[in-house]
Amino acid sequence: MLFVFRSNSGSSCVSMKSDRSMAHPTTFKSGPGPDDEGVSQQSSQVLPGGSAHQHQTHLDSIFKMLEDNMVTFMKEELKKMKKLLIPDYPARSESEREDEDEEQRSSRESLVRITLDFLRRMKQEELAQRLWSRAFAGVCQKKLKCSLEKRFQCVFEGVAKQGESTLLNQIYTELHITEGGAAEVNQEHEVRQIEAASRTADRAGTSIRPGDIFEASPGRSQPIRTVLTKGVAGIGKTVLTQKFTLDWAEDKDNQDIHLTFPFTFRELNVLKEKKFSLVGLVHHFFTDTKQEGMYSFEDLQVVFILDGLDECRLPLDFQNTEFLTEVTESTSVDVLLTNLIRGKLLPSARLWITTRPAAANQIPADCVDRVTEVRGFTDPQKEEYFRRRFRGQQASKIISHIKTSRSLHIMCHIPVFCWITATVLEEVLRSREGGELPKTLTQMYIHHLVVQAKVKTVKYGGGAATDPHWSPESREMIESLEKLAFEELQKGNLIFYEPDLTECGIDLTAASVYSGMFTQIFREESGLYQDKVFCFIHLSLQEFLAALHVHQTFIKSGINLLEEKQTTIQQSPQQPQLHHLHQRAVDKALKSPNGHLDLFLRFLLGLSLETNQSLLRGLLTQTGSSSQSNQETVQYIKEKLSESLSAERSINLFHCLNELNDGSLVEEIQQSLRSGSLSTDELSPAQWSALVFILLSSEEDLKEFDLKKYSASEEALLKLLPVVKASNKALLSSCGLSERSCGALSSVLSSQSSSLTHLDLSHNCPGDSGLELLSAAVEDPHCSLKTFRLSSCGLSERSCGALSSVLSSQSSSLTHLDLSNNDLQDSGVKRLSLGLESPHCKLEALSLSGCLVSEEGCASLVSAVRAESSHLRELDLSYNHPGDSGVKELSAAVEDPHCSLETLRLSSCGLSERSCGALSSVLSSQSSSLTHLDLSNNDLHDSGVKRLSLGLESPHCKLEALSLSGCLVSEEGCASLVSAVRAESSRLRELDLSYNHPGDSGVELLSAAVEDPHCSLETQGGPWWTAVAQTWSEEVFLSTSTG
Repeated sequence: MLFVFRSNSGSSCVSMKSDRSMAHPTTFKSGPGPDDEGVSQQSSQVLPGGSAHQHQTHLDSIFKMLEDNMVTFMKEELKKMKKLLIPDYPARSESEREDEDEEQRSSRESLVRITLDFLRRMKQEELAQRLWSRAFAGVCQKKLKCSLEKRFQCVFEGVAKQGESTLLNQIYTELHITEGGAAEVNQEHEVRQIEAASRTADRAGTSIRPGDIFEASPGRSQPIRTVLTKGVAGIGKTVLTQKFTLDWAEDKDNQDIHLTFPFTFRELNVLKEKKFSLVGLVHHFFTDTKQEGMYSFEDLQVVFILDGLDECRLPLDFQNTEFLTEVTESTSVDVLLTNLIRGKLLPSARLWITTRPAAANQIPADCVDRVTEVRGFTDPQKEEYFRRRFRGQQASKIISHIKTSRSLHIMCHIPVFCWITATVLEEVLRSREGGELPKTLTQMYIHHLVVQAKVKTVKYGGGAATDPHWSPESREMIESLEKLAFEELQKGNLIFYEPDLTECGIDLTAASVYSGMFTQIFREESGLYQDKVFCFIHLSLQEFLAALHVHQTFIKSGINLLEEKQTTIQQSPQQPQLHHLHQRAVDKALKSPNGHLDLFLRFLLGLSLETNQSLLRGLLTQTGSSSQSNQETVQYIKEKLSESLSAERSINLFHCLNELNDGSLVEEIQQSLRSGSLSTDELSPAQWSALVFILLSSEEDLKEFDLKKYSASEEALLKLLPVVKASNKALLSSCGLSERSCGALSSVLSSQSSSLTHLDLSHNCPGDSGLELLSAAVEDPHCSLKTFRLSSCGLSERSCGALSSVLSSQSSSLTHLDLSNNDLQDSGVKRLSLGLESPHCKLEALSLSGCLVSEEGCASLVSAVRAESSHLRELDLSYNHPGDSGVKELSAAVEDPHCSLETLRLSSCGLSERSCGALSSVLSSQSSSLTHLDLSNNDLHDSGVKRLSLGLESPHCKLEALSLSGCLVSEEGCASLVSAVRAESSRLRELDLSYNHPGDSGVELLSAAVEDPHCSLETQGGPWWTAVAQTWSEEVFLSTSTG
């Protein structure tokens, strides 16, 4: 290192580079006298009583000596600084640093600062920055790390007890982050996205550690500059960036990064009308950088974190914004950010942007190098969270309760909802005032509201926990928050500023006591914020309070806030007609194209129950519950379920029925399922919807869905599409499906929330047109299909063109394709081979069994099989007509070092002993990877088996399984196999000789070979062969236990 400076506080600050020669201090002249004491005495004698001339002479002498010392010091230090500016100048050892004099260190720091000032006056910015980087970057880094460590080491979960906070490292639970997807908009309500994600959380891809967010994936050559991380509200995106920053500040991770600057768009919104340079913006938020003189980022690896793009109120215009390349040039904050993200400004920096899915498309795709998604907690991570919060039996009780409520279990996918749930259940279990534990979302949020009111009473009001917690002041505050929630929800706003709160009559000082319901985002450092920013801790809480506002307004005044023209509904004070409000809410929710009112509707209906209203006694001064009114609402919902609704809308209506404690439809279907008497031919639309709801709400993981369990029909498939969408594997073979089904399945495959990785459509009639629809969907970036079975689907060569496009698509994930028993012919295989040859093709297994492939078709496959980029491990050409010539060409390809084929099936291909010579060459080839070979039902005869045995005996042979069933093998052929089976190098574990003519002597020869210690044929604890006398011949069936 170059310098070790001592700051004013006395703490040691270490620089980043060093100069070996600086270990030797400069020697200064000490004065004209023989020693320091003489000079001191002389000074004391001359100064007080001497003449002015003597005084001046003495001063001249001192300053001459001072000038000599300073010039000597500066010359020496400037020489060292000059060396320092030479690239790759060697660092000095740790022992040399320890020997450095403290006073010398302080003097050097001052001189470097003076030198920097002069270099900048001389317009030598590049040299100044290089000198600063090597002299002070370490100092700046250390101060920045100290500041960020203090800022992020503690977090507050909702309403923290006075003076208490929680260490982030203590409560942090690893989040499930996956790579993939596109930086595009998802307009679905986030609860729908959460429900979809909860079904696949444990099955999704490999999790990325926060510290590896900028690490390139294997095989990626280009470095990652910009990462866009998506995730629904409350999923943990902000905590994730805080953990990344804290680990860096604590020297635990990413130490190749010199400086990390975390920003939030909430903070940046406040600066909308101001102008900054990039350096100025950093100085504004991180004052230590300005104090240390940082005016450039040259030679530094810098990370900018931009958290909360969905909350951005800056006009980010990537099409028309002026270009900016200088970090010291001032402009508006939106222009600054646009150029930083676009890479025009400081292209060497790394950026991490977080956002909710609905705002992801604000950043152009070409500006993003990696898209990741925070998928929240998996089921084991949910349990881990609660076991961190609670101990022993209490933790087990809470986890058990959450599992009994599907809606709560799904919402606990979100970390912030886990906190709400933990807070509520802890209080309810302690007080037992609420009777049963909350089971619905409405009950959970009602209890949450009550808990916050209690905290306010005890923590801020000085009252006891047993005191009434709804005072006139607290009621007024909650009602103001309800109004704010509703009005801002209508505008689509999730963050608010002081004027928004003032408009709703909220006093900011009083509001701070409800920090559990909305969060003030501000820091104490001076000059950082001009305004405070507010938000509810989660969108769902804002929706709950909005529903409470609509409910209370209707009960108090009869005004329906959901009507475009608000009118007062005349009603009896004893019996408010809530079903009028509810019916209007149901209609409005069903018309919402993206389900944006789904959760609001659930809350509004749940608030009508008398049991829920009793929990809010004190806040609700009037009740509006009526069993008759609620029954009318239930009946209205059931009528709607009988209409042609989308699956998502129907499912939400069943959630609404749950909130109203009506499970009659669901129970009816469940009873039929349990008794095995379910007849789908007689189901009404509402009952079909109930079946979908039951299957999706089942605690069992939907890994496999078999349509034939319910009804092998196209109508049943169309009704149960949401279940297909949520499943990993869909078994739809032999269900009478047509092109119509393909259109519906295409929408499932290309959906962002689809879980489907395995689709079996064998023995249906999709036709080429239907296959083309499906192929387009499989190419979609959202499609994760890996296995596609299309056996016996009446496809022609036309389908091969569409499938070839899929195989060559970079976005396709397809690895297994079954096209067996379709009349593709050679022309179709030729078109398919074009896709197989693509460097983007990921296919590992291909079945073309029974596809009318001849020698010509085999020839077209050769180049695909031997392509350097090929991933093909398994090829099935059974029941075709390649002929011996086709097999010879194919064998040559299999011997190619680039060929990765491990399994080759050539059953019933009309092969003769000629093919055995070519295949024997493959088996004895050192470059061949073949481990499984099926030659069954070919007339190879003993002569063919003899030629094949030569390859089997080769020390290079890797074959593990060989099928020679029905190949006209006699005793002579068996004898030739014996030496191969007992060869020391043999790896053969499975041998199928069924439907041949070995005779008794052949059986004896092979039985003896099996006893040989070198033989590796698997017996699995029993005889490796079974003899079966055939009535029509003297055939003997011989096989391994697995053959």
